[in-house]
Amino acid sequence: MAESLPEHDRILQEIESTDTACVGPTLRSVYDDQPNAHQKFMEKLDACIRNHDREIEKMCNFHHQGFVDAITELLKVRADAEKLKVQVTDTNRRLQDAGKEVITQTEEIIRCRVQQRNITTVVEKLQLCLPVLEMYSKLKEQMSVKRYYSALKTMEQLENLYLPRVSQYRFCQIMMENLPKLREEIKEISMSDLKDFLESIRKHSDRIGETAMKQAQQQKTFSTALQKQNNVNYGRNMHLGRNRILESKNEITLKRTFEDEDEHEEEVLTAQDLVDFSPVYRCLHIYSVLGDGEIFENYYRKQRRKQARLVLQPQSSMHETVEGYRRYFSQIVGFFVVEDHILHVTQGLVTRTYTDELWNMALSKIIAVLRTHSSYCSDPDLVLELKNLIVVFADTLQGYGFPVNRLFDLLFEIRDQYNETLLKKWSGLFRDIFEADNYSPIPVANEEEYRIVISKFPFQDPELDKQSFPKKLPMSQSVPQIYMQVKEFIYASLKFSESLHRSSTEIDDMLRKSTNLLLTRTLSSCLQNLIKKPHIGLTELVQIIINTTHLEQACKYLEDFISNITNISQLTVHTARLYGLSTFKDARHAAEGEIYTKLNQKIDEFIQIADYDWTMSESDGRASGYLMDLINFLRSTFQVFTHLPHNNNDHAAMSGKVAQTACMSACQHLSMSLMQMLLDSELKQISMGAIQQFNLDVIQCELFASSEPVPGFQGDTLQLAFIDLRQLLDLFMVWDWSTYLADYGQGTSKYLRVNPSTALTLLEKMKDSSKKNNIFAQFRKNDRDKQKLIETVVKQLRSLVNGMSQHT
Repeated sequence: MAESLPEHDRILQEIESTDTACVGPTLRSVYDDQPNAHQKFMEKLDACIRNHDREIEKMCNFHHQGFVDAITELLKVRADAEKLKVQVTDTNRRLQDAGKEVITQTEEIIRCRVQQRNITTVVEKLQLCLPVLEMYSKLKEQMSVKRYYSALKTMEQLENLYLPRVSQYRFCQIMMENLPKLREEIKEISMSDLKDFLESIRKHSDRIGETAMKQAQQQKTFSTALQKQNNVNYGRNMHLGRNRILESKNEITLKRTFEDEDEHEEEVLTAQDLVDFSPVYRCLHIYSVLGDGEIFENYYRKQRRKQARLVLQPQSSMHETVEGYRRYFSQIVGFFVVEDHILHVTQGLVTRTYTDELWNMALSKIIAVLRTHSSYCSDPDLVLELKNLIVVFADTLQGYGFPVNRLFDLLFEIRDQYNETLLKKWSGLFRDIFEADNYSPIPVANEEEYRIVISKFPFQDPELDKQSFPKKLPMSQSVPQIYMQVKEFIYASLKFSESLHRSSTEIDDMLRKSTNLLLTRTLSSCLQNLIKKPHIGLTELVQIIINTTHLEQACKYLEDFISNITNISQLTVHTARLYGLSTFKDARHAAEGEIYTKLNQKIDEFIQIADYDWTMSESDGRASGYLMDLINFLRSTFQVFTHLPHNNNDHAAMSGKVAQTACMSACQHLSMSLMQMLLDSELKQISMGAIQQFNLDVIQCELFASSEPVPGFQGDTLQLAFIDLRQLLDLFMVWDWSTYLADYGQGTSKYLRVNPSTALTLLEKMKDSSKKNNIFAQFRKNDRDKQKLIETVVKQLRSLVNGMSQHT
């Protein structure tokens, strides 16, 4: 108990000295003590309170008088305080009235200071914004005057330098949003300009190409004239007289060339003069700046490829006129001249690889087009114009660095076609010459006419030169004309061979090959057709033989002519030879064969008008009229052969051979025709009188053969043509059957050429005739014996015939 009291005192001390917020733990210790400690604490607390009350009361009693004194003093100060309050209030009112103007001025000063600060801020911000606005204004001005590349540079400066400084302002955001739109607008505008440019060069390609080809041709003409001028001195020593003319011509040509160069010097235009390339440069720069250079390059190349395909597509009627080809070539040259210009003035837009690829594609198409369309050309002049255009076309593009070897290879194909058209043209010329020829020797009345003829044809005949005028040249008018046309053909063929960048040897070889084709195919065919024409008679055929002989002799002059124009000696190992010799020999052989054929046809015509009375009792005592006419015709015909050329021994032998062969062929055909007449199956009976008449005709044939209508036959060679008829007729005229039958099969037989079947056929015809006409009436006493003899001979002949068939 005693222990708890000090504890309560301690607690009360803590409560008095401790902050009320921390009294909780102290009070809790009261309840943690022994039971009834709470009651005891309360009692202790009450006692402590009473002690404090007594101390308070004592203190109040001690200080009460001082309090009363203080109140009394305060009441005394109250009146002074009221008076002081009134004074302070009045002073404050007067002070407020006096400070109103100061406050107003101060507020004005503050406002001005704020405005000044704002103005300074605005000026600073405007100094940042003004360059942006100026650049944007400059951008708008550049856009309006279409300076798009400068505009893009201005945009780049705005984005990278100016706008970041004032990016916090709204107008800058608007500008930033507009810049991509402006870029797209520039791209669209530049692309539109590019499309206009592409359309423009498509329209102007032909003019660009025409100008480029014209310049290339002028340059080539100028170079050729200079080369000819340089060659004059060399040629003067070889052919002085001829080259004086060439020299003057070359000087005139060179002078004209210089004059033309002077005239066109101021008119020389380039692709840049004809087309404004600025759109493509501008568009390339714009797309490069925008980072879309590759897109632009792909687009440009794609569009140009499309244009290339359009340019390379020819018109369907291009082959009809040279203007069609010229327009086609001009467009292609213009296209590639533009590409070459773009290649050299831009970097990367067009590369050499791209142009080479495009050219190879175009070249294949061009070759296919030319190969197709040139095949439609039937006019050699048009083919030659085409060749010249191809050469100028190739030279022009070669000058721009494009390979053109395949074009010159194509020219060799076209050259073959050109030769074909020339051959067709010259075939018509040859036909016209042959149709207009009168096939008679050329008459010359005086020296002038003679000189005119030999100026066209190299004819030499010392014997004819000795004769006085008027005289006749052995060939007809067609010979010099044919010779001149062959030379014209060589000139025409040479025109195509020029400018092909080939050596003189190759040109010489080409000329000789084409001339050989003319001689061996065209002229030979025309001669063969001429010989076969119905209206060509024997006289004309003889003249044709003469003509071919002189043309054959002139072949060596044609070879000299080719050598002179190509400056290639005939002694060169690789020099080809003309095949005219074989051509004219074949024509002569054909003409000779046609002579034989026409002679036989004429003989057949006479034979067809023969009108024998096969039942006559006796002959007329003279030969038949048709046969005498036939023999007269043959005599006059063979006299024509005396006109065959015989300027030398070879010609004389040739003419004699032709005449002999023709004469022998005619006699053999006449003999065969007469034999067929006797043995004709439609002829059923023949009288002895008819045999006698037939014998008189054969005698006339033999007389004709023995009269030597053509000189040169040995002995009775020509008469042997009628030996079969002679032995057959002798057998029947002499009635020598016993000798025939006895000697049959022996080499010494009198009737060796009489065939048993032939004799049997004729004997049966006579047998039938004897039964009807009783031709053996003068032998009436022996009539029966004669009939038995005929029957016996017939039986024996049949046995011979049967024996021959079995042996066969």
